[in-house]
Amino acid sequence: MDLRKEQQNLRVQKWVATLSVIILAIKFIAYYTTHSVAILTDALESIVNVAAGFIGLYSLYVAAKPRDFDHPYGHGKAEFISSAIEGTLISSAGAIILYKAVQNLINPVQLYKLDLGIWLVAVTAAANYIIGYFCLATGKKNNSLALIASGKHLQSDSLSTVGIVTGLLLLFFTGLRWIDSVVAMLFGTIIIVTGYRILRQSVAGIMDEADIGILGKMVEILNANRQEDWVDMHNLRVIKYGTVLHVDCHLTVPWYYNVHEAHEEIDFLASLIRKEFGESLELFVHSDGCLPFSCQICKKSNCRERKNNFEKEIKWTLENISKNKKHELV
Repeated sequence: MDLRKEQQNLRVQKWVATLSVIILAIKFIAYYTTHSVAILTDALESIVNVAAGFIGLYSLYVAAKPRDFDHPYGHGKAEFISSAIEGTLISSAGAIILYKAVQNLINPVQLYKLDLGIWLVAVTAAANYIIGYFCLATGKKNNSLALIASGKHLQSDSLSTVGIVTGLLLLFFTGLRWIDSVVAMLFGTIIIVTGYRILRQSVAGIMDEADIGILGKMVEILNANRQEDWVDMHNLRVIKYGTVLHVDCHLTVPWYYNVHEAHEEIDFLASLIRKEFGESLELFVHSDGCLPFSCQICKKSNCRERKNNFEKEIKWTLENISKNKKHELV
């Protein structure tokens, strides 16, 4: 585990939690000043931002703990739980917004000082976008799902605020009060979809769903750097725990290699993957000795034990490299 990255994640999330409280206060001042349900939409989502910010902070604190006897793989999955809670809160806020918007459409209320309200929420939109940008950039750099979820949430919040400001400007210049409710309904729906996507991603992580992007990149690297002594590879699996990637695979090498020779190939494989994915990686490789049928797919030129002629190289793909094909030709 990279302690420096974990500490950086915590610092960024502390800023997110602190600034989200200030932004929430500004939005509620704007709502109580104007009585606009569209601004209330923004304020309700900011309540979620505050809750999610502190939940994310706690999850990163837990995820940064070193592995122990009870958690041999570390505490990284706390980030997935944090993202699941955040996604649920976002969708719930969207549902409340839709309810309030429909109510206001049926029984519209008098609006006040819209110009001041527009300026206040516009400032919060800019602040949220900047915070979200740094949050997302740090999350991608450090492979932190909690920070990525927070960054996406903050940026979607800022974009929805821009839409709300646009609607309020139309309302300000036209005086059509129904615009307030329609804008709230539109962005309430967008918020629900955003929450669902975050929830879907976190559940995939909790269930150890294969990350096709990481696997595809790994297969591409392995094919490009395939060594002559790597007869085949199978049972490749990748699991993400916080910032740490756990990679398992079976590497087939010439059967007559001793333990040290086989381990040299595994060390080279590990250095190759770490060069691309960073040091926050655990690699568990089981070495298999080749079998007589392996000669048909083995390109080793100086093999003293070859039983069959080389026929073709099997290019590794997402499908065949993840199979248990120890006793198969492909």
